[in-house]
Amino acid sequence: MAESFDVVVIGSGPGGYAVAIRCAQRGASVAVIEKSFVGGTCLNCGCIPSKTLLASAHTLLLIKHAAMMGIDIPSATANWPKIQARKDAVVAGFRKGLTGLIGSHKVKIVPGRAIVTAPGKITVESDAGPSEIQAGKIILATGSLPIEIPSIPFDGQTVISSEEALGLEQIPQSMVIVGGGVIGSEMACVYAAMGTKVTIVEALSRLIPMEDQWVGRLIEREFKKLGITSLTNQKVTSVEKAGGPAKVSLEDGQTIDAEKVLVSVGRRPVVDKETVEALDLELNGSAVAVNDKLQTNVGGVYAIGDAVGTTYLAHGAFAEAEVAAVNATGGDEKIADYSLVPRAVYTFPEIASVGKGEEKCDSEGLDVSVGRSFFKANGRSVAHNETLGEIRVVRDNSADKIVGVTMVGATVTELIGAARTLIGSTEKITEVSFPHPTVSEVLKEAVEDAFGLSLHNPPR
Repeated sequence: MAESFDVVVIGSGPGGYAVAIRCAQRGASVAVIEKSFVGGTCLNCGCIPSKTLLASAHTLLLIKHAAMMGIDIPSATANWPKIQARKDAVVAGFRKGLTGLIGSHKVKIVPGRAIVTAPGKITVESDAGPSEIQAGKIILATGSLPIEIPSIPFDGQTVISSEEALGLEQIPQSMVIVGGGVIGSEMACVYAAMGTKVTIVEALSRLIPMEDQWVGRLIEREFKKLGITSLTNQKVTSVEKAGGPAKVSLEDGQTIDAEKVLVSVGRRPVVDKETVEALDLELNGSAVAVNDKLQTNVGGVYAIGDAVGTTYLAHGAFAEAEVAAVNATGGDEKIADYSLVPRAVYTFPEIASVGKGEEKCDSEGLDVSVGRSFFKANGRSVAHNETLGEIRVVRDNSADKIVGVTMVGATVTELIGAARTLIGSTEKITEVSFPHPTVSEVLKEAVEDAFGLSLHNPPR
């Protein structure tokens, strides 16, 4: 006889486990089905491992510049096997903790591949054989995968995705990164710090093209100091891999030799074809189409996170999980303005923003004033020798309110949560988005716990 639950969540990434726990806190019986590792992409091959590697890279750079702080250290070298072992240990520790946390909320974890065969009916394919689950409500949190360029497909060895880049056995001597967005730029910082000759090839006019032009220009300048070459307004046309280093050909005719070619041009939503066909699920491109309540076109079926292709951010998925959980358990909530979900890039230096940038305001014809402040004039920044960068605050003059904040500098990803409150200060704490992973999330967790709403503490 098939097991039955009030809510079944497919996928245990940030959105999946968050919505499962929140539904359980609201009194529902809940199961979460996971075909791979608990924690999804973010925990296992995304946010956490990449930030762990970035932390090692940052430590190495600090040691190399210790003399500027009056500290003499003869030499510093990267022990790559130890760096990788630490990353793996961090991931394993969080995975174990998350598994226990989910269980503490009486949410059942079901291993296997889930296929929705009809509204309320799910088949789970696992090593133990197929099984059936019945669900009052279904929440799709099936995540995303790296986008593959047809002309330079992944081979897992020379042409790699961000997932392979996180676990290379050795530090490559050279690397071409196709795509100068968030993931490509972060990986460039990791490997440049380790001594790899890194070249970024970006088709658009600047790195980090989703932010204002000044951000991209500043980052390109600082990347050059790290030994990173940035080629913008360029496209890779082919990669030849026959013997020795790969030969990367660009649109303008030049070629670059590289031991590894990291293709990092974004991610695409994933949902099983069988589920789409069985439900006649409406799609928006490859993403699951939803309304502002995270409802699909199928009654009782919701979708969140990368599967709906909105933010491709873990904390964006957390925000959607809050709304979907309420609606799947009898409430009536709508998703807030996505521009209020902070954006965070953990490069050297870091980038963080929330709300509207200057270029967005210009395109909308808004009359704005831009406030600027520089870290080089800040006492603690000077004391820490972290004077690079600035903060820009955009004020809508006609409405007399702050509409956007953009930051570049040391640890600005920790500041952006506070900046977020400048734009929207009337929300409940569960509606205020703090970027993930940041130390500032600890503040939100404590406030939520005071109201009995913590996602990451076991129930009392």
